[in-house]
Formats: sequence, structure tokens, C-alpha cells
Amino acid sequence: ISCCDLAAAGQLGKAGIMASDCEPALNQAESRNPTLERYLGALREAKNDSEQFAALLLVTKAVKAGDIDAKTRRRIFDAVGFTFPNRLLTTKEAPDGCPDHVLRALGVALLACFCSDPELATHPQVLNKIPILSTFLTARGDPDDAARRSMVDDTYQCLTAVAGTPRGPRHLIAGGTVSALCQAYLGHGYGFDQALALLVGLLAAAETQCWKEAEPDLLAVLRGLSEDFQKAEDASKFELCQLLPLFLPPTTVPSECLRDLQAGLARILGSKLSSWQRNPALKLAARLAHACGSDWIPAGNSGSKFLALLVNLACVEVRLALEETGTEVKEDVVTACYALMELGIQECTRCEQSLLKEPQKVQLVSIMKEAIGAVIHYLQQVGPEKQKEPFVFASVRILGAWLAEETSSLRKEVCQLLPFLVRYAKTLYEEAEEANDLSQQVATLAISPTNPGPTWPGDALRLLLPGWCHLTVEDGPREILIKEGAPSLLCKYFLQQWELTSPGHDTSVLPDSVEIGLQTCCHIFLNLVVTAPGLIKRDACFTSLMNTLMASLPSLVQQQGRLLLAANVATLGLLMARLLSTSPALQGTPASRGFFAAAILFLSQSHVARATPGSEQAVLALSPDYEGIWADLQELWFLGMQAFTGCVPLLPWLAPAALRSRWPQELLQLLGSVSPNSVKPEMVAAYQGVLVELARANRLCREAMRLQAGEETASHYRMAALEQCLAEP
Repeated sequence: ISCCDLAAAGQLGKAGIMASDCEPALNQAESRNPTLERYLGALREAKNDSEQFAALLLVTKAVKAGDIDAKTRRRIFDAVGFTFPNRLLTTKEAPDGCPDHVLRALGVALLACFCSDPELATHPQVLNKIPILSTFLTARGDPDDAARRSMVDDTYQCLTAVAGTPRGPRHLIAGGTVSALCQAYLGHGYGFDQALALLVGLLAAAETQCWKEAEPDLLAVLRGLSEDFQKAEDASKFELCQLLPLFLPPTTVPSECLRDLQAGLARILGSKLSSWQRNPALKLAARLAHACGSDWIPAGNSGSKFLALLVNLACVEVRLALEETGTEVKEDVVTACYALMELGIQECTRCEQSLLKEPQKVQLVSIMKEAIGAVIHYLQQVGPEKQKEPFVFASVRILGAWLAEETSSLRKEVCQLLPFLVRYAKTLYEEAEEANDLSQQVATLAISPTNPGPTWPGDALRLLLPGWCHLTVEDGPREILIKEGAPSLLCKYFLQQWELTSPGHDTSVLPDSVEIGLQTCCHIFLNLVVTAPGLIKRDACFTSLMNTLMASLPSLVQQQGRLLLAANVATLGLLMARLLSTSPALQGTPASRGFFAAAILFLSQSHVARATPGSEQAVLALSPDYEGIWADLQELWFLGMQAFTGCVPLLPWLAPAALRSRWPQELLQLLGSVSPNSVKPEMVAAYQGVLVELARANRLCREAMRLQAGEETASHYRMAALEQCLAEP
């Protein structure tokens, strides 16, 4: 068999056998081809490689390009089998006068032929060739060698066929194909464009696995693409806009890539563009905003102008899409614009190290207000049949982000929309699994090629909580929320979310948004306790909520890192206890005693005596656990002290319980051990309030305080009310 014969046999894959689209009439033609039948018989009966080569050559001559169907292709495979291609792929000795890769090229051609059959593409004998095939992509050789080029094309055809099967991407990733494709693309040799196309497909199908197996190589490709994007002056920059989101890693994006991407986007978006040119750029910018926040935008004048331009363009796009009734909405583009608007909201509300100057903030808030008005207009048109569409979810999300920071503007429109928002949140709450699926769909709509990050919560209610927290302070919106059943929904939601943090669940894997959502619910309930106490007394859902708070606080105060949530639960429970003091559950039951003991623990451990160099007296200081979060904690602490004070006269058993905990004695001891000048007036008032109510409620408390030098301490701190109370018998 000569080298020329080998090349002709290799054309088996380029001629009839590789064709997958053929007319039904060809089946009849094949059945009348006795020559092909005779050559297939010779191929099956071949006793050695030379005879197989000869028969294979005869088959190629008997079959014209396109004159073959899947059944005949399968019969040729049955005649050849895998043993012959396997030897071709692994042999290192070629016939005299042939390049050393000619046998491998023929083996790959046969595999490419077989892989055009989907069943054969998943055959174990094909899958175990993936590592070998991957090495062919980066093999060195004469770039002008036609046989080598043919082998590269056949290799890509094999790998692409495998990638098109359900489990094919996983097999390719495990076989090292991702790294080989990256190296083939970066080498810019023959077929590098095919390498990029196959990489895109693998990343779209299995992003996480690709990055896990080949992060350094994928980052190298990202660097190359980013650099090309920054330098591109032709239409290729718009094509790169569509490719680049797929190559952004799930972890940190290299700074040099961010620099190139921002520069490229600034050049594109700063030009006059048609929508088909601008939209991919907006989607790439949205993907960067989702992955990196504003870290990819440089500080200084150029960065602030670029960010203002981004948000401005996004708002214009949203208004154009949503204000015109009957216009077909490009949901993926508008969703990307929502992400850019969220970035604008975050920067406009950032006090320190904001990229924007004050005049820019004022201007952007005005522009975003108009865009949010368009979102509200769109949501007002949404009927029940559309409530489960991902674009509606995305629209509710951006409205929630706006309401979290701004409720004074568009108040009338927001109030009109509140009934819809409550119904929408209730619908998705009752179908939680569907809500999670919606969140995934929103992410794939425009922001992320695969799964969303932790910034995309799986329920609509969590998106709305911050805005509702602001709205429950205002009379009008609060009345609407109460009328539509929002408090009952919030109670159910809180109890459901609380279950996720209860013993038996691994809280370490919970996203931070769960705990933040619980804290925000507590803030809403606190608003209702203060502004609508009658609701707390008459709605049974708050009784269930109180029972949960009482049962949960004792273990919560013992958990490291959850002090802020414990503060919310303790303060809310104390305020509700004042309103529900006649409830049987609060009449000295084990649950109520456990709750108040835990509340006392939270209130009593906030401050300690701390020695200061050069001073004989210690000073009152925050305890280490409280010190780092006191800015978020102090309002709750003072409110909790006030609420506890109010509970003492309403619950006769509480003062003796406090005495047994030794809180009043230890509090007087603490005040006696520190310099009065170190205790701020508001702290003196809070401590005096608790001590006075305990002294008034119980004779034994008064006696214990006197024994702890209570009268002297009261005099030092000018606690007139306490001093007078302790002077009584």
C-alpha cells in the first residue's frame, strides 16, 4: 500500500461516509450497488492491515460524495470496527515515503466518519480516544501540510460530535479537552477558530466544570480575548462582546482583563451605534457589573463619566422598551439594563469612595426615576397569566432595589402597585420551587451564562423586604400592605426562613441573604408594633411569631457571629411581649422564662469595665463581641432596654426572675466599678429605667439593690428616681 493509497483511503471520511444529509432515493441506489457490497465483504474478510487498506480504498472508490445514508455508514463501521482505527492512532511507524502522522490521520478520519452517527459518538471506544484526540490539537508540524490540516479538521469533527451528546461535555472536560482547546486557540495555528467555537459550547454547557479543570488556560484565553477586544477597530469587537461573557470566571477576573474590557466598552458605547451593535456591549457591561460590582470601572473623572454613560444608556433603553404599549420587548437586553441600573443605584447611595460626584448622582437619580416609572407602568399591565415569566421577576427585582433606597418619589404610583406586589410575592412564596427556577431563568436571560450567584435570591419577597420596611413607616402604604394581607404573608415567610437556621440545618451553607432577610423582617415587624399595635393584638399570626421568637432566642444568643440577628429577635420579642402580656404563653411558662433569660443575657453583656493606663478607675466600654457591630446594634439595644422596662410591671413573675439572674446586682456592681464620667447620659437613663421598674415591682429586688450599694451608686450617677425608690421601705 503506497502513501497515495493511504491518502485516498483517508478520503473515506471526506466523501460519502461523512455525509449525513441525503435523499431517501439513495437508499434504493445503494441496494442496487453490487460493487459496494462486494468491497464491504472484502473489508470484513481482510486478514491483515494491507488487505484492510486495500479494501478500504476500494470502498472509497465505490462510493461517491453524498451517495450514502446512515444505514450504509453503520454497515461500513461494522465492517471496519474499532480495532483497525485504534492501531492507526497509536502506531508510530509509517510506510516508506510517508509523513509519520499519515496513519494517525487515517485513524482520525475513520473516527470522524463513525462519530457522525450519534450512537457511535457515545461509544466507549470513541470516548476513550478523547485524550489522544486532544493531543492532536496542539501537535507541532508543518502548518501547510494538507494531511495534517485534514487530521485537525477531523479531530474537531470528532470532538464536536461528542460535545453534541447529552453527557459529551463532561467526557471532554475529563479528557483534558478544555486545556487543549485553549492552547490550540492561543497558538493561533490551523483550526484555532474551531477551537474557540468548541470552547464556547463547552462553557455554555458546563461552565463550573470547565473552570474547575482548566482555570489557568481559560484565564489565558480571557486575557487574549480581552486584549483583542481592547485593540479591535473593526466589526470583530461586536462579535467579541457576545463571546466574552462566557469567558468571565466564576471567581476573580484578572485586573488586566478588566482594564481592557472597560477600555473596549468605553470606546464602543461612546460612539453612535445601531441597536445590534450597542446591545451586546450593554449585556457584556451587565455581566461585568454582576460579577464585579463597580470594581472594573476605574476611579477618577474618566471612570465616573463612563459609569454615568452606562446608567444613562440603560435607563433610555428601559424607557424605550417599556413605555410604548404594544412594542416587542427585548427582554434579555432590558434585563441587562436592569443590572446596570442596580449598579447606578448602589453607586448613588454609596457615601464613601463612590465613583460618582454629587452632581452626577443627582442627575442619575432623576434619570433612573423616569426609568423606574416605566417599570411600574409595565408591571401595572401584567396579568395573572404572565406572573410566572422571568422578565416579570427581573422587573420586580429592579423595583425592589429602587424601593430599598428611595420611596419618597413616585409614591402614588408605588401605592397603586402595592396590591399587585403583595399578590405576586404571595404567588411565588406559595410555589417556592418555581420561584427558584424563575431566578435561574432571569440569570440566564442576560446576566450570567449559567447559574446565578448569591446576589440573585430565589424568591420575590426577599427582593421587596427592604422597600416594604421603609413603606411600613408611612401611613398610606402601611394601610395598603395591611389590607392586602402582607403582615400575615411576612409572618409565614419569617417562620419558613427561620426553619432554615434551626438546629438540624447546616447554617454554614446558607447564603447571607437568608439572615439579612430575617433581620429585615424583624425591622418591618418592629415598625408594625410601633405604628399598628392593634394589628399585633388581633392577628393570630403574631401569636405564632411570638412563640417562635421565645423558643429560638435562648439558643440564638449562644451562637457565634449571630449577635445582630439575636438583637433583632430579642428586641422584637420584648416589644411584642408588652402588647401580648395577657397571653397564656407569657405567664411564666418555661418558654417565656427561657426567652427573658436570653434577653437579659443579650442586654447585660453589652458593656464591661475596662482599665485604662494612668487611671485608678476603670471606664465603661463595649464588650468585644458588641464593639465591631455597635453602630448597627445600639438602636436595638436601647429599644430592647426600654421594652424590657415596660414588660416588668405587666409580668409579675419577671422581676423575681431578673433577681435570680443577678442582673440588677451585677449592673450596680458594674456602675460602681467605673468612672461615672465614662457613662454617657443615655446609658444612665437606660440603666435607671430598668433598675427603677425592678425595684418598684419587687421588695426583694429593692433589698438586693441596697445590699449592692444601690443608693450610693444612684447618688453618684444622679439617678434621682432610683434613689427615691430605694429610700422607700
